[in-house]
Parts: sequence; C-alpha cells; structure tokens
Amino acid sequence: MSNLPKAFIDRMAAQLGDELPAFLRTYEEPYQRGIRLNSMKPVDEEYLPDGLLEAVPWETTGYYLSMESTAGADILHEAGAWYLQEPSAMIPAAVLNAQPGERILDLCAAPGGKTTQNALRMAGQGTIVCNEPIRDRAKILSRNVERMGIPNAIVVSAWPEDLAKVWPEAFDAIQCDAPCSGEGMFRRHPESRDEWNAESPAGCAKRQGDILDSAAIMLRPGGRLVYSTCTLNTIENEGVVEDFLRRHDDFILEAFELPTLSAPTGMLTIYPHRVKGEGHFVALLRRKGEGKAAWRTASPKENAPDKAALQALRDFFPGTQANLLFGGELRYCPDFPYLTKARGVSVLRSGLHLGTVKGKVFVPDHAWAVCNASPDVPRIHLTEENARLYQNGQVIPAEGKGWVLACYADVALGWGKVSDGMMKNHYPKGLRR
Repeated sequence: MSNLPKAFIDRMAAQLGDELPAFLRTYEEPYQRGIRLNSMKPVDEEYLPDGLLEAVPWETTGYYLSMESTAGADILHEAGAWYLQEPSAMIPAAVLNAQPGERILDLCAAPGGKTTQNALRMAGQGTIVCNEPIRDRAKILSRNVERMGIPNAIVVSAWPEDLAKVWPEAFDAIQCDAPCSGEGMFRRHPESRDEWNAESPAGCAKRQGDILDSAAIMLRPGGRLVYSTCTLNTIENEGVVEDFLRRHDDFILEAFELPTLSAPTGMLTIYPHRVKGEGHFVALLRRKGEGKAAWRTASPKENAPDKAALQALRDFFPGTQANLLFGGELRYCPDFPYLTKARGVSVLRSGLHLGTVKGKVFVPDHAWAVCNASPDVPRIHLTEENARLYQNGQVIPAEGKGWVLACYADVALGWGKVSDGMMKNHYPKGLRR
C-alpha cells in the first residue's frame, strides 16, 4: 500500500470519503483471478481445470480461480476450452449482451477477452468485427479468436477514425474498452503504479473522447454503446461520458442491472472493496431513434474462389462452402463487408479460415480444426500424454489413413495426417510448446 502514488490516494480520499481505509486494505490482499468456460467446447467435469472456485455472478460461464491454479498451462487451455479473464473485466460484455444475428464491433479488442465473450453469446450467428490498431497486438487478438473457435469474426487493425470512414451506422452494438491510465490494475500489476502520474487521466481522457466520437459514427440509430475502462478516476470515466453526451445529443445513458450489480444512472464504478474483482468502470449508452445496421457486403465476384480452388476443397470435404479466396487461402464469411477501397484498414482474419490450395491439393487450416464448425472427418482420441506430445509437434502412432482431427477430452486440438501407422503432426509450429 505504501507505494501507491500519493496523488492517487489523495484523489481516492475525495471520491470515497469514509470508505478509503477499506479501499486501501484491498491492496494488502491478493488480486482476483477468473476464468470463462467456452460454451462451444464443453468438457466433462473430470477435465475441468484445477482451482475452480465459485461462479462469477454476472457471467454465466465465469468462475473465480485460485491463485495456485495452473489452468493456463493445461492442454485444453491451448485448445480453447476456456479463457483466463479477470472477473470485473467480464462485466462490460455482459452489459453489452450481444445477441445472435447482430453486427457487433469491439473497437479496442486486444487481447480478446471481451471479443470472445461477446462472440460466444452470438453462438456463431451474425458478425463480430474486432479491431486493434497496434499490429502486434492485433495478431494476439486474432490468435485468441482462432483458439476459442470463433467462426464469425473479422479481425482488423485500424485507427478508430479510419474505421468510421468505412462503416457509418454499420453496427447494432459497439464495445469500447478504451485505453486508460490503468488505476484499476494497481493491485494486479503493481509495476503500473510507477508508470502513473497525476497528469495521466487528463491525457487519456482526450484520447478516449476521440475514440467515442468515432464509435458514435459507426452505431446505428437505436443501437447501444458500452464504454468501459480499467481505471477509477472520474476524469476518464463519468467526465468522458458527460463530455460525450454534450457533443452528441442523440445519445442517452441507459440504466442496467446484472446479478449483484445495479446501475440506475447507466454508469457503474467497480471498487475492489465493494465488488469481488479489480477496479473497472462501465457505462451503457443508447443512440436515439431506430435504424438497421448496414454495410456494403462484398459482391460474390470480389475475392471469389476460382473453380480449381473450390474443387480442391470439395475433394477434401464435399459439403463445405467457401466464398473468399485470399492468396490461395479459402475462407467462409457469409457477411463479409466490402473493403476493397478501405484505406488504413488491414484485415487479419475474415470469418472461418478453411485452408490453403497448393496446386490441386487442399491443406486444411488449424482454425477449421479448432472451430466448433470443424468438418465431419475421422477423429483420433489421444491420451493426456499423447496430447502433450502432439502439442509439442511430435509424431503419434495411429491407425487409419488420411486427414484426421487429433482430439483430447472430445475437444479438437488440430490436424494430423495418418499413413503407415503414424500420424504426421500438422499442429502449427508457432504454437508448439
């Protein structure tokens, strides 16, 4: 507690009054860990990770996790059966409450916790666009989308103002977890205290306001916008929202409730001495009016697969559809937007990546293996030992012939190709342990 910035303590004293001692005592306690189970990759109880504690009230698939848990090193973590996420960080997506069939934008999405939380609520129906301006972080986002088996995501890397030029009034709902001064992470990441200074909130607030202005352009009339931060000051939280409302009189705050949480004003600050979680802020805004989310969908001819590529795919699995071809890679994204002239927008992932055509031969992609829409091909069920060897890139003894899905606990780990009693390993080299 002694190394908390004095300016931070002074401001929290003004915000909390008599609650300050209780708030400060939380910094002498361990931070809260959490986990979300992947509803599209259910596993039997015997395969659940160690250290699961009580359920997180506001997220139906969320649980508190013990400090000693090794869930992140488990075979099934890499296979996307769960996602490690701090419990308070699950609140913004629960407030957004994405629905199947909607067009959703996660504007500041890396590393992917809220994106995958929203996408699982959508159950593969509709489209979720997840954006991260920093390219290296966008790659991590894309990897987590793949690992969790999300088939209907478009991962892009662009600055919000560039996205706003491409997608005016294109989305039913927008998640905006804005970059912030990070005061809510002081307990979980003590090193962040040294990076904070008294001027940090004001600088962050300017950037947050600009991001929200771009979000406003992209939301359809009647749509909802969830703004959140992992900080505690009123400058970046209530202040940013109130300034936004002064600039945008077509938006209003909307009350919300979640189990154990209530926000009658439409804004809620999560303090660690009041709620079992780290510091967060969430606001729910709605744009007045009614409208339909709309973007120009790419025409069937744009990036359409040629006959040879489609035939290679059908030779592998006759019942599969593909409607996009990029650099020899076949993908399926029925609601892919027109992005041919979208300057400043880089597309890292577009729907479900099926595989690559090499000459007349189709080679299936890892994303197709770990998606719940994986093809109906033979499956080989591995022991725990062989599953670890597989994720290490080893060749595994196997019966049969041709492409198979290597599985553990009925969850697909990736592709293998069997011949002469051995399964050649097609687990991506970059993922091997």
